[in-house]
Amino acid sequence: MSIDFSALLVTTLNFSWIAGGWFHPLCGSEFSLGSAYCQRNLIDFANLIFLVIYSFCVLSACFRKQYPNCIRHPRWDFVAVSICSAAVGIAYISSGLLNLSSSKERRGEFLVFLFRGMIWIVLSVSLSINSSKWVKAIAMIWWTLFSIFISSYNLEVLVRAHKLGILEMVSWPTNFLLVYCTLSYITRSNIHQDASYDSLSQPFLINKCANNVAELYRAGLLSRLTLSWMSPLLRLGYSKPLALNDIPELDSEDGALQASEKFLKEWNLQRQDKDSSNISIVFILGKCYLNELLSTGLYALLKTVCYSASPLLLYSFVLYSYHEERNIQIGLFLIVCFVVIKLADSLSQRHWFFGSRRCGMRMRSALMAAIFQKQLKLSSHGRKNHSTGEITNYIAVDAYKLGDFPYWFHLAWTQPLQLIFSVAILFWIVGLGALPGLVPLIICGFLNVPFAKVLQGYQFKFMVAQDERLRATSEVLNNMKIIKLQSWEEMFRTTIASLRDLEFKWLAQTELKKAYGTALYWMSPTIVSAVILAGTAAMRSAPLNSTTIFTLLATLRVMSDPVRMLPEVLSMMIQIKVSLDRITVFLLEDEIKEEDVTKTNSQNSDLSVVVQDGSFNWNQSGGAPTLRKINLKMLRGQKIAICGPVGAGKSSLLYALLGEIPKTSGSVEVFGSVAYVSQTSWIQSGTIRDNILFGKPFNKALYERVIKSCALDKDIENFDHGDLTEIGQRGLNMSGGQRQRIQLARAVYNDADTYLLDDPFSAVDAHTAAILFYDCVMAALRTKTVILVTHQIEFLAETDRILVIENGQITQAGKYEELQKSGAAFEQLVNAHHSSIITLDSMKHENRVTGQRMLENNLESSELQRLKQNSSEEISADGLSAIQLTEDEEREIGDLGWKPYKNYLHVSKGSLLFSLVIFAQVAALVLQSLSTYWLAIAVQMRHIGSGTLVGVYAALSVISCFFSYLRSLFAAYLGLKASKTFFSGLMDSVFKAPMLFFDSTPVGRILTRASSDMSILDFEIPYSIAFTLAGGLEVILIIIVMATVTWQVLIVAVPVTIVMLYIQGYYVASARELVRINGTTKAPVMNYAAESMLGVVSIRAFAVTERFIRTNLQLIDTDAKLFLHTIAALEWVLLRVEALQILTVLTSALSLIFLPQGVITSGFAGLCLSYALTLSSAQSFLTRFYSTLENYIISVERIKQFMHIPSEPPATIPESRPPPSWPSEGRIDLQDLKVKYRQNAPLVLKGITCTFMGGNKIGVVGRTGSGKSTLISSLFRLIDPAGGRILVDNLDICSIGLKDLRTKLSIIPQEPTLFRGTVRSNLDPLGLHTDHEIWEALEKCQLNSTISNIPILLDSSVSDAGENWSAGQRQLFCLGRVLLRKNKILVLDEATASIDSATDAVLQSIIKQEFSNCTVITIAHRVPTVTDSDMVMVLSYGKLVEYDQPSKLMETKSSAFSKLVDEYWSNCKRNSAHDTSKEDKFVETHEV
Repeated sequence: MSIDFSALLVTTLNFSWIAGGWFHPLCGSEFSLGSAYCQRNLIDFANLIFLVIYSFCVLSACFRKQYPNCIRHPRWDFVAVSICSAAVGIAYISSGLLNLSSSKERRGEFLVFLFRGMIWIVLSVSLSINSSKWVKAIAMIWWTLFSIFISSYNLEVLVRAHKLGILEMVSWPTNFLLVYCTLSYITRSNIHQDASYDSLSQPFLINKCANNVAELYRAGLLSRLTLSWMSPLLRLGYSKPLALNDIPELDSEDGALQASEKFLKEWNLQRQDKDSSNISIVFILGKCYLNELLSTGLYALLKTVCYSASPLLLYSFVLYSYHEERNIQIGLFLIVCFVVIKLADSLSQRHWFFGSRRCGMRMRSALMAAIFQKQLKLSSHGRKNHSTGEITNYIAVDAYKLGDFPYWFHLAWTQPLQLIFSVAILFWIVGLGALPGLVPLIICGFLNVPFAKVLQGYQFKFMVAQDERLRATSEVLNNMKIIKLQSWEEMFRTTIASLRDLEFKWLAQTELKKAYGTALYWMSPTIVSAVILAGTAAMRSAPLNSTTIFTLLATLRVMSDPVRMLPEVLSMMIQIKVSLDRITVFLLEDEIKEEDVTKTNSQNSDLSVVVQDGSFNWNQSGGAPTLRKINLKMLRGQKIAICGPVGAGKSSLLYALLGEIPKTSGSVEVFGSVAYVSQTSWIQSGTIRDNILFGKPFNKALYERVIKSCALDKDIENFDHGDLTEIGQRGLNMSGGQRQRIQLARAVYNDADTYLLDDPFSAVDAHTAAILFYDCVMAALRTKTVILVTHQIEFLAETDRILVIENGQITQAGKYEELQKSGAAFEQLVNAHHSSIITLDSMKHENRVTGQRMLENNLESSELQRLKQNSSEEISADGLSAIQLTEDEEREIGDLGWKPYKNYLHVSKGSLLFSLVIFAQVAALVLQSLSTYWLAIAVQMRHIGSGTLVGVYAALSVISCFFSYLRSLFAAYLGLKASKTFFSGLMDSVFKAPMLFFDSTPVGRILTRASSDMSILDFEIPYSIAFTLAGGLEVILIIIVMATVTWQVLIVAVPVTIVMLYIQGYYVASARELVRINGTTKAPVMNYAAESMLGVVSIRAFAVTERFIRTNLQLIDTDAKLFLHTIAALEWVLLRVEALQILTVLTSALSLIFLPQGVITSGFAGLCLSYALTLSSAQSFLTRFYSTLENYIISVERIKQFMHIPSEPPATIPESRPPPSWPSEGRIDLQDLKVKYRQNAPLVLKGITCTFMGGNKIGVVGRTGSGKSTLISSLFRLIDPAGGRILVDNLDICSIGLKDLRTKLSIIPQEPTLFRGTVRSNLDPLGLHTDHEIWEALEKCQLNSTISNIPILLDSSVSDAGENWSAGQRQLFCLGRVLLRKNKILVLDEATASIDSATDAVLQSIIKQEFSNCTVITIAHRVPTVTDSDMVMVLSYGKLVEYDQPSKLMETKSSAFSKLVDEYWSNCKRNSAHDTSKEDKFVETHEV
């Protein structure tokens, strides 16, 4: 029976009354709709109707002056189809002319061929011109119906005659291309509304709404169903590389705000109702997203049912092929069922995957936001338990895994369900013969339990090791400057390498166990199938014919998916559980107790701070309190100074007022708002203006007053970008003084009621300190309450009240004069300060007695003017170039082809292993296909017994499984080798990078590569490569097997493959950029979290946690929108690829139905269909893993970017190593030294020439940012000279290695740095000294008594960045280090800025004694520190202003050093002379 499509067509068009007469001359003497000739002519008639309608629409458009025109920027694929159509038309016309010339009797055929040629030429034109939407719609309907009709006709001719005309063969693929053009156009524009739009190929320009929300939220049902809402973005990405601004925004339903609010609401309810040990994040997430989980679960169920039904469909097809008398209607019904099931399978799977990951994205955003909010509320105890690196890891790794959680969750129940369906079908097919097969299946199931436990153990150990390695990496990156100065790179590199080795150990165990698991679960379906076939033969429960065997194999293939996937599902669920447990522990940590400090409105009250009998303790487990018996009452507008020795509890008192230190008794009440300036400056990445405004609206008048009172006006004027100059991470491109002043300006601009200033003058010189105190603290903040912790005794007389703290208690309180009379601790501090200026006084006394008297007599009238005048001389910091220091993150653009894959194999040296992976995969697939071929052949041979049939099949299959195991094993080893090589290369490159790289590169950018990118390299890429290879080879094999049975499938498979490759390339162009952009949006989330953790005290003090939370939510949403569009793009391409493969399978099925009985045996029919049914899933598998691999390979690009950082000079130069005794003298010669930070930047040091004699004490002074620290950086070769040179004992330091240089120099840096570990490891990181030597150093640096009181002595813990030690104690630790090293050259870079005058005096005497024969270079803000130096160097604007003995410089009244001494001296004398009335007068006179 034939398919009477023509009869259907004629009935539909109601033209049956014409058919007999019209077609009679061409159909022969008798008209019959069953005739192939008549059917073909009916198609011609339909074309004629469409031609008339199309022509009429074009003419109508012309009458309306909507003239059609050529497309100005045609797409190449449409051009190609148009050319093909024209060629077919010319071929038809030429063939007609040949027929006419050969015989005049064939004139009728000439007319037919001429008409068909004209039709094809009109179709060609319709592809090439622009016209109205109705004309386009008619054209697309014509393209589609013509292709459907001609395909049906050609198939029927093939079935009946087993041959096809040459012209029909040539034109048929072009018909498929017309269908492609229709689908392509629909997905691109859905009939664009603008009739003037002049191109089918020009990117579709979306009419953006106000907030550019994604098309998803405006899409209709069909667009959502087919994911066509992604088409505009993919089209834009195909036309140009996508940028972040091209990606549409998320709507509120997918936003982090709604997700976090929903999660935190449920979390808080659970915490109230349950014990903390019983709280389950999984349960809370399930409750929050129940609707989403149910809807995606429905899709998953539909997918499982459709996929499980495919063996039944195969059974029906093979059974149908057995019938000698076939009913075409039944065959067509089977094909309809097949198409429906396949479409339902494809659509449900795509929406299951997309919906699951979209739901996972919401969960991920909720947890990322919750972790960030938690860190802003974390108590001091909680911060000690979770380092910044660990918290970053919770966000970057643990929370990120939630993106796939719903997908794996649904797999966890659908796979067992699929297994149950498969077992039921087995029993239906072979009856009790399936029973023996359950035994190996159950064994495999039970083996899952211990296997899963082993994997869980390895995974947990891996995560712990990864946390420790990332914590250490983060610590090293944050402190790279001190590591380079001390030449500790090798030691810290070894530490990180050892931590990575431990991590790698568990990674290797995990990956190799997965390979063993893969072997086991590849073998299980083979063993099960062999056992079932043997059992069926033995029990005779079913005949071993092609129907039974191939249905059985199809069922086992359905069964193999859950058997193979369940271990991976278990592994992923274990990883997710471990991550969720870690997040749960963090979210349950102690929070800061807001009730410890009562916040009261400042209105109607003269009070600012009241503390009654307060006791506070950092250690919650007990022990002596940090602060005890604190009683304090401060009035509005008072200026309170807090002083005391190092470690007395000064900063802790400020923390107590902020509520940061746990309160054990008493009460604290703060009236009004608070602003806080920390001792260690905390600066955000961004511009200077952003840091000062700190979220406040810009008020120009107030802003200008603030920067002037904080002595920032001249700095900003000298920056090329002014206050829009970008500050590097942690303010690395600013001097210490500038960072502190920016911090102070932030507080002043905040306009708070109470100011807590923790030693804000320690990082600036005496002159700038005076400006800050008088212009800022005393004038700009005249009406505010200021609590000032300071070691600058010279300012104490100006304050209303002074608190002296010793051993955690306020031992003295009162005015300056009162405390001077009371003796005790305060007198000791003041005496130490006075003794420090005795030398200065005596040196100046002889030469400048008159000047001093004049200065004292005229101090009141002249001081302010002099300070203001001198402030104009304040210079900027290390001149930045017009190029901002922190640049946007680099990312590759466009198609890199095979380059990343070549890099992966080249760097890892894994070409051999990769070749072995390919070989093993090819061998496995060939053997697998041979085993099924054997069944198809053997089942037809009566003389082959069941034992032989099953035995050969089992043997081939087992060998195939062995090669599959080898493939997994080789892939695992390839991945491990690559992981090791890439990590080693990345760390080597980073550790050898120059300091400028760390100044200009945010730490989060490096950490992202060391964490998430490295994790992808560890786990994802090896198996993605193996699975992509497996999928590609399997698709090729399936098509080959199908073609050997029904060669006609190639007619469709070839054009379908071409179209698929185009669609794949179309998708990859956008997907690649989406992943690359996503790589740059993830790092800011991590950076912001790490940065906020470091400044959490300031954030809470300024009460701006809500703003930080909002900013974090915006960053999460930016990252999430990339994730959403990436997964949507993947499902978009998979849906279209699967639809195209359904055409291939449909062709094969139609061939089997319409080919005559006996042409194809039932065995080969079963073989063909069993492979055909797996084609779409295999293609989907290939496309998914190829697309995923394309996305993952971006991580290789990103890591490789940082594997080739320009290196700093080598650590050692073998042919140019200095003698072991070098430097013996310590002489330093600076010869025309010129330094710049970048090639295109201005000079920072401008030709300095001088000599530091060996053994001399050199003082280096100058305004903040004058180039003092740059000089030290040059000495240590953190920056190499742009001109000139530095000689140490006549040896050019640029001629030797960095390690040889830096190990011979000692430095106490401006910012004291401690590392997590112990007291011993911080003093002696390299383990070169005995405990006795360490105790001697501790005694000399005044830490002996403190550490002796701790039970575990040298093994006492040091937390991250030494947070459990005061800033002064951290500085003393740094002094201890240099005392142990005993080098010939010592640099003190403002080393005693954070300690009191008394301790400073003691330390100066220790340094003088211990380093009496050494060259000591001191950069100091306290003038007395350098007045007893042998020589003083004065720098200004990067130039050497003066270099001479301090006594000689002070004799010259006009010298720069003399002016500095005058300023310091005047401050000291002024403070001792002033009384309260003079303070009031100053406030009235010097307002800002």
